Amino acid sequence: MEQTTSVGAPGGPTLGLIWAQARDTAGRPVIGAGGTMPWHLPEDLAHFKRVTSGHPVVMGRRTWDSLPPRFRPLPGRTNVVVTRQAGWSPGGQAPRAGTSGAGASGVALPDDAGPAADGGPPVRVAGSVTEALAAAREAARATGSGEVWVMGGAQLYDATLALADRCVVTEIDTLVEGDTFAPDVPAGWTVHEGEWATSSTGLRYRFVDAARR
Repeated sequence: MEQTTSVGAPGGPTLGLIWAQARDTAGRPVIGAGGTMPWHLPEDLAHFKRVTSGHPVVMGRRTWDSLPPRFRPLPGRTNVVVTRQAGWSPGGQAPRAGTSGAGASGVALPDDAGPAADGGPPVRVAGSVTEALAAAREAARATGSGEVWVMGGAQLYDATLALADRCVVTEIDTLVEGDTFAPDVPAGWTVHEGEWATSSTGLRYRFVDAARR
């Protein structure tokens, strides 16, 4: 992905990355296998909702596609989707007639940008990571949010980690094999590790919060 510019500006929203991971037999942090998460952890889904609700979320198109249709767009959050696929829109809608299809930041807007037609949250489509972060920052300012969250996938994490102020990670104590991996939290960050807990599914997990010093 292209080199990006920072979301953060004095007084601007912070940038956080959020994901859940387990380990494979080589010790690598697995976040996905075949386009899905190879575990079921309801507590992580609730944690994700608590952390991101009310704030813009940025995701790649494959992450959008992996969401169950009934949860697209994620409620209570401006959804920003990054894709290089020309003409793509969340529901296959054509761009709004009589417009250039771009917002003030050069971000392509589908027909349901702004308040969705069904009253759901807005969805914005960006052709690059830089455009996506600009759209998310704009949405955060418009709604009074102080945070922007990147929710995957792996390429998007890699492209934004150097800009991030915070990483919130759910660690799952199980061995899995996967094909998609999380980045390493940068050395020197302040890391708070929560207590291990046991899920209703029997998996052990904990929440880890890492912040740039």
